[in-house]
Amino acid sequence: MRKALPRRAIVAALAVVGIALAPIKAAADEVVVFAAASLTNALDRVAAGWTAETTHAAVISYAGSSALARQIQQGAPADIFISASVEWMDAVADTGDLREGTRRDLLGNTLVLIAYGRDVPPVTVDANLDLAGMLGDGRLAMALVDAVPAGIYGKAALTSLGLWDGVAARVAQTDNVRAALALVARNEAPLGIVYATDAAAEDDVSVIGTFPAASHAPIVYPAGITAESKSPVAADFLDYLGSDAARVIWEAEGFTVIE
Repeated sequence: MRKALPRRAIVAALAVVGIALAPIKAAADEVVVFAAASLTNALDRVAAGWTAETTHAAVISYAGSSALARQIQQGAPADIFISASVEWMDAVADTGDLREGTRRDLLGNTLVLIAYGRDVPPVTVDANLDLAGMLGDGRLAMALVDAVPAGIYGKAALTSLGLWDGVAARVAQTDNVRAALALVARNEAPLGIVYATDAAAEDDVSVIGTFPAASHAPIVYPAGITAESKSPVAADFLDYLGSDAARVIWEAEGFTVIE
């Protein structure tokens, strides 16, 4: 007889391949969280704190917000969705897949230009930046510019500064922002555009510039409970994300906590 896959394996597989699956009832002490990849380090720490306080378990699947939103719309077994953009949370709400009254804006972030190596000299990110010249024969690592929030913000910022046309053909696009970070950390791309919190999690890159806040839409992470959630501890976990204990972790990881 074939052995059934554990719930964690099912959730992990969904995040990788995006295959639709009928919702699976969560255990009484478990909450399944679909979260933007840029939250990985911080949310892991927050979830560990919640588990230590409550003994409940958080099973977290990280990927690009666009992929996670589509999986939820296809019936993937998520209890909570934390997006890196308002637009993808709107998309989930518009299809009736978000429980009314549970949505809240949780965090903010900053968009930065990174380079391979440590102690790389800083530059001023403005309309005068010779980004194409800085790339040389290399590529600019970015998350998918038409789907993943970090890529969307990055393209908007470059367009606002008049830099996009000069580098558009040389962008190496990845499925999520952490994959873009990895390209630069492995020196497969000399430069990349990621969130400040991602850059802080990687020792082999340097933040060489910060994009002006006015060059792109505000970076906001909304969170909410899915319409199909059956977990009795989903609301408890969502509340914990905004607790004082969680705030300490969010801010230590470089996020701004939205009141």
